[in-house]
Amino acid sequence: MENIISTSEAAELLSVSEQYIRKLLKTGKLDGQQVGKTWIIQRSSIKNLVLQEKKQEIPDRRCRHKRTNNIIKCLSFFSGAMGLDLGLEQAGIATLLTSEIDNACRKTIALNKPDIGLIGDLRDYTTEQIRIFANLEVDEEIDLIVGGPPCQAFSTAGKRKGFQDERGNVFLHFIDVILELKPKFAVIENVRGLLSAPLVHLPHKEHDNTFLPDQKTTIHGGALLYIINKLRAGGYGVSFNLYNAANFGSPQIRERVVLLCSRDGKKLPYLQPTHSEGGAFGLNAWRTFREALRELPIEPQEFIKFPEKRLRYYRQLTAGQNWRNLPTELQKEALGNSYYAGGGKTGFLRRLAWDKPAPTLVTHPAMPATDLAHPEKDRPLSIQEYKRIQEFPDTWIVAGKLQDQYRQIGNAVPISLGRAIGTAIVSYINNEKYEAVSNFQYSRYTNTDEQSWEKAVWATLKKQSSQQLSLF
Repeated sequence: MENIISTSEAAELLSVSEQYIRKLLKTGKLDGQQVGKTWIIQRSSIKNLVLQEKKQEIPDRRCRHKRTNNIIKCLSFFSGAMGLDLGLEQAGIATLLTSEIDNACRKTIALNKPDIGLIGDLRDYTTEQIRIFANLEVDEEIDLIVGGPPCQAFSTAGKRKGFQDERGNVFLHFIDVILELKPKFAVIENVRGLLSAPLVHLPHKEHDNTFLPDQKTTIHGGALLYIINKLRAGGYGVSFNLYNAANFGSPQIRERVVLLCSRDGKKLPYLQPTHSEGGAFGLNAWRTFREALRELPIEPQEFIKFPEKRLRYYRQLTAGQNWRNLPTELQKEALGNSYYAGGGKTGFLRRLAWDKPAPTLVTHPAMPATDLAHPEKDRPLSIQEYKRIQEFPDTWIVAGKLQDQYRQIGNAVPISLGRAIGTAIVSYINNEKYEAVSNFQYSRYTNTDEQSWEKAVWATLKKQSSQQLSLF
């Protein structure tokens, strides 16, 4: 079995003697089973040992080790588990520096990419210091800055405090860093809620001349309007849309707003889809959960467990079903008071379908309202399955406890979407034009591109102004 290795194979993997491996086994530092005089070792226990040995080696910050010329250079902020960066890498863009405050994410970055720069909270560094940690000269051009600032301040599932939230203020600081470092391109990724999040309130000194606080602080979309006005004032052309990652090869329905910003003041084209639902427009059909798991080893699978009470209902559901497929009395019993609440409640007791893309991965697959259960097995999706859906390599080490790993992978940008973003940047740099797919629906929503979205926002503002004038 390929997941079982011998002491000699373990010694070769760790570059130590076979005698030292036996010592680790006898002292319990390495998991294994003795059969007669022979030890058998799970390959996964080697990875766990390496993680344990390296977990104290994560620096508070570090400079990029090597300088490389003739590459498209990228600085990454709010880097997480590096899903966006891996996608960019596939398109030919090299990440020189990452920035992350979450300790588990920092360990993941350090274990997988030991040669790139790593810093913590970007608010703790001047732009000169950021250049130093990226190993860039004072006047060296930066090709690209990317980042997905914390989205909870704008999520429709939260309190939506916007820029009043501490995390929202980090978003504004990120925009300031972009304008000060002046990269040729910038990419900002966030949740769909950014399209409708209000500005709420900013201190008067932070308003610019394009903003009328009495009209634009509560308008839906005010936060994004403020951001794009600020970028435009800095000379950047801005285009954006709401993109379903499934349209770019991800085996997952996941919608994210992506802003593409160009220092030359021009708008970059929208991302080029490679897939579509049912293979429409002559594109490849959406990838499915079954395809994502192809050739994934059955063992080991690491996962949290459902409560036994919930398993009682799951044992009555098959692939693609959820609570609505239970008898009515069991529906009421399973959901309790939530049965009478509004909303679709599609996340309750949800088994994935084999032949559809996965739903949006969440940071915990066993919460009652956001279950992500295996199509057939009585358990949530495993870490290994999460990685496949987000398209991380099987060899990618995700550090931390089980819940840390779910959170990192669940928050990541699907690698296919990252590759599509990188391809758009590289194509623009190389002056490669591509034919837009006419009438393509990038997501399930309308008015999500910057032109129609902005038109709708200004129409609302005009209507509000007329209503206010009619009161006098």
